[in-house]
Amino acid sequence: MSTQKQTGHIGVTTENIFPIIKKFLYSDHEIFLRELVSNAVDATQKLKTLASVGEFKSELGDLTVRISVDEKKKILKISDHGIGMTTDEIDKYINQIAFSSANDFLDKYKKDANSIIGHFGLGFYSAFMVSKKVEIITKSWKDDAPAMKWECDGSPEYVMSETKKEDRGTDIILYLDDESKEFLEKSKIESLLKKYCRFLPIPIVFGKKSEWKDGKSVETDEDNIINNSNPAWTRKPAELTDDDYIKFYKELYPFSDDPLFWIHLNVDYPFNLTGILYFPKVKNGIDLQKNKIQLYSNQVYVTDSVEGIVPEFLTLLHGVMDSPDIPLNVSRSYLQSDSNVKKISTYITKKVADRLDEIFKNDRPQFEEKWDSLKIFIEYGIISEEKFYERASKFVLVKDVENKFYTLDEYKTLIEANQTDKEGNLIYLYTTNKDEQYAYISEAKDKAYDVLVMDGQLDVHFVNKLEQQFNQSHFVRVDSDVIDNLIKKSDGQEVKLTDEERNALIELFKSSIPPIEKTDFIVGFEHLGEKGNPVTITQNEFMRRMKEMAEMQGGMSFYGDMPLSYSMTVNLDYPLVKQVVANKENSKDTIGQMVDLALLTNGLLKGEALNKFVKRSLEMIHL
Repeated sequence: MSTQKQTGHIGVTTENIFPIIKKFLYSDHEIFLRELVSNAVDATQKLKTLASVGEFKSELGDLTVRISVDEKKKILKISDHGIGMTTDEIDKYINQIAFSSANDFLDKYKKDANSIIGHFGLGFYSAFMVSKKVEIITKSWKDDAPAMKWECDGSPEYVMSETKKEDRGTDIILYLDDESKEFLEKSKIESLLKKYCRFLPIPIVFGKKSEWKDGKSVETDEDNIINNSNPAWTRKPAELTDDDYIKFYKELYPFSDDPLFWIHLNVDYPFNLTGILYFPKVKNGIDLQKNKIQLYSNQVYVTDSVEGIVPEFLTLLHGVMDSPDIPLNVSRSYLQSDSNVKKISTYITKKVADRLDEIFKNDRPQFEEKWDSLKIFIEYGIISEEKFYERASKFVLVKDVENKFYTLDEYKTLIEANQTDKEGNLIYLYTTNKDEQYAYISEAKDKAYDVLVMDGQLDVHFVNKLEQQFNQSHFVRVDSDVIDNLIKKSDGQEVKLTDEERNALIELFKSSIPPIEKTDFIVGFEHLGEKGNPVTITQNEFMRRMKEMAEMQGGMSFYGDMPLSYSMTVNLDYPLVKQVVANKENSKDTIGQMVDLALLTNGLLKGEALNKFVKRSLEMIHL
């Protein structure tokens, strides 16, 4: 073997390339491990391609990529049994930065190549972000090529010489610098491998498996394989059972409840995209978590921030997407804008809508059963994506207080005969809390009106959206006015009070309202029948909705800062009220009792005022 050494300068345009790589090339230094393992996988995939086309005729043998750590020597090693490199290839692909071997290989073997990850030719140099010295020991698959050793200390100078190596393939040996000691910790390396390499298509081994024996952890002889090299999204839907999909979901999100549904993505034109998106089970609003969709490029983990690719409302879904056609920056750390990204976003929106429509048509009982968890995804989509609304309007459901489900068209048919007002407007009554608004719901049901339940996180926005889409339709909360005013069928009986009488009554009833911070009451009068409540407190639909939206989003502080405003409607037909109007009953206790009952119905009677009401009630019973 020749001992002749070759020395030279790495072909870069500036001698400051290494400080730039060390600080700026990658957004996070831990990325180096992903890049080096990806290169090892690429080298192995290339060998498999050469074997498949008959150029490599020997046994493939063990193709496992192995990672090892030597804490004493401060060495991290990545080894593969792939195609290796010749002297000329080292010159071209290592000594000339940004000359990607993957691109050359793909150009030659485009039809036969397995998934080749690298595109930029810079991944190897990420090693210098954490190393004071890097060695390559490599032997090409070509029989006549000698084994070679390449070493560099982070300056533009390298040394290359022939060496001994029994097997084909490449070892990358990193001599870690003092600032990167964390990458000598086995737990750290294992966690990074599981983050970035858990679905690479070639087995990745890091150390041996351990088992608990005699009260302590003992290392076994079995290789610790980090990855699942054949994840569910790379297989055909026909090959997978429901259990396979659920098992994969649990692999992604251990200890999670089973998902509601899933969508298998598989498209190869006009872009390549595979993946599985899951609708997670939502227990409450707190459970909603974004950044749960993982983006891969040829099974290499890229990011879990997919807002650029997935429409905003679908970032609530979980799962994986894999596409070599999504353009990435040089470090694969973030997305670059591109027309393909918009096409993928449109495709995913359509695919999700089609899948939900299919489930709704094929198994409506199951769809209804899971609606309370599904609705936040669908409502979010309807609010934020016009094209999704066009598709989803066929299967979006509304639920009434009797827990019956309807499509939008079905519900319109149900209520239009009875809930159309004298102006021809269709009135949708709804409640945000069946218990707190029970008295108002009861009055509506007495009129044979139906009441929807709108108690979700996004329902105030959803209601606004539906009002924009529907003609001559209004959504009003069931406690936003007295029932006869919510769906006004006629002008009603005229209130005949002189200004003097009106002002005196307003003062009388207002003076009976206990002080409630940041709350105003507007007293009015109606003829609501002898059986109607003496005093009814309601909150204007528009103002309440504006305040609710102000709490949910910025830019509406004007409404958020305004005091709460309630209407207090006094029923002039109620016997006790008639006596008050006729000056036959001006007892503060009687008026206070009627006012307090209305406040209590709305949950507005608290503290000292509530205590006074209880005492007054006991005294009245005693009398």
